[in-house]
Amino acid sequence: MTTVAAATGPVWNKRRTAKRDRLARAGRHADGKLIKSDELGQVLERVMRPGDKVALEGDNQKQADFLSRTLAACDPKKLHDLHMLIGSVSRREHLDLFEEGIASKLDLAYAGPQSVRIAQLVADGTVSIGAIHTYVELYARMVIDLRPDIALVCASAADKHGNLYTGANTEDTPIIVEAAAFHDGVVIVQADGIVGEGELPRIDIPGDWVDLVVQADRPFSLEPLFTRDPQGIGPLHILQAMMALRGIYERHQVVSLNHGVGFSTAAIELILPTYGEQLGLKGKICRNWTLNPHPTLIPAIESGWVETIHSFGGESGMNKYVAARPDVFFNGADGSLRSNRVLCQLAGQYAIDMFIGSTLQMDAQANSSTVTEGRLSGFGGAPNMGHDPHGRRHSTPAWLDLQYGESAGMRGRKLVVQVVETFQSSGTPTFVESLDAIRVGHDAGMPLPPVMIYGDDISHVVTEEGIAYLYKAPSLEDRKAALAAIAGVTPLGLSADPAALERLRRDGLVALPSDLKVDTSLATRSLLAARSIGDLVAWSGGLYEPPAKFRNW
Repeated sequence: MTTVAAATGPVWNKRRTAKRDRLARAGRHADGKLIKSDELGQVLERVMRPGDKVALEGDNQKQADFLSRTLAACDPKKLHDLHMLIGSVSRREHLDLFEEGIASKLDLAYAGPQSVRIAQLVADGTVSIGAIHTYVELYARMVIDLRPDIALVCASAADKHGNLYTGANTEDTPIIVEAAAFHDGVVIVQADGIVGEGELPRIDIPGDWVDLVVQADRPFSLEPLFTRDPQGIGPLHILQAMMALRGIYERHQVVSLNHGVGFSTAAIELILPTYGEQLGLKGKICRNWTLNPHPTLIPAIESGWVETIHSFGGESGMNKYVAARPDVFFNGADGSLRSNRVLCQLAGQYAIDMFIGSTLQMDAQANSSTVTEGRLSGFGGAPNMGHDPHGRRHSTPAWLDLQYGESAGMRGRKLVVQVVETFQSSGTPTFVESLDAIRVGHDAGMPLPPVMIYGDDISHVVTEEGIAYLYKAPSLEDRKAALAAIAGVTPLGLSADPAALERLRRDGLVALPSDLKVDTSLATRSLLAARSIGDLVAWSGGLYEPPAKFRNW
């Protein structure tokens, strides 16, 4: 009698089986889904495995800091060679993970507060960079080739079933959780508080997406990243703002837009109710925004300039104000802001007329980067919003105003604006012959230089000298000449041909303040609708509650 072995085939549930094993190893440290706070470190050591891809929530503002601090204190003999996926490398322990030997590889989008240290660690080989992404790019890869084995995120509140309330700072949590939960990764959440069943203000993420919850030792860290004190806005910022309003916003009838963070864009927000009102632009421009709740936008909101704001994340101190303005902000029934970084980034990519931001360096072809020698700050969302998406099909006057091509090849164009001072506050020129990013990328072994926004995507550049309308340039040489004409006394500016300036002005490639009918004598702080944080509080009717470090009035 002959026996036939049972046919064997591929195993299709290896990740699911591994997840069950991971959770079983954590079982004695948890009551259902609730981890005992003082045993969190043991749980992390038991559910994680060397080499795991770990998505750690480090957003632009909110940080899963109880989880990150605890992970950094784990035993590197048990946990090592982790591959960290962190949107914003903002906290010291994010890099302690690498110095302690717990992690070895990093994929990120932004590292502003840790930009100098991360550059040093990359240079000495302690950190291996997978890539510097945009936010959308990093989170998109989490459902393609950077699938998390572990997700470490934070929430304002949770119940025993793992239902989460993310409140006014939802930001990146949903996409990180979904990427892990639906590919059999383990989702661990720190919550500011554990509440009884039915006590959550709303359920933002359902409990069956969540595996384990721990009550944090303190509320999650939240950075006031987009807050700019009007006291830091000077005459040059105001002059740039005036030129931008006349030469770009008014000229192209920009209705929907995003403002990058900085004093120059804050100045634009604060002169809308004054200079913008004088120009008769209210109701014509700046109505719909993709923007965090910038405190410097409060006077424009209160003056009736703003119709809607969809946000990437919240902003410290703005919760009461946002809750009181539901017609403007996207709020839940509980009154708190519903933010979503990926959705807002996509809106910033496809649904707005203009992106305006700044940079640390720009070369003669208008390529720009915030990666400079000794500073690896990353990009955040600027490349997502700072390019002309060829997939766009809906028309607006601003988009059509930059149209180009012929017949079936005719298309509109998004405005991508860089507003910079010719010299940084350190005295180093913004305009350089060659971006530091080229050398940094080479030394770090990157296959391409970490350029933030490519020059051929930039339509306008604004300096204190004037505006270069790069989208009008018929040739690369004309683009270079237009940029050099507004580059001041930087090496690029000194290379400009004075004889060519009149031609550039005549052809509309360059506009000086006088060409725009901007009275430079008005570029003083008296033009600002608010000149201090205290003024912003007054404009808000006391609803804005500034973080302690900004309470300086």
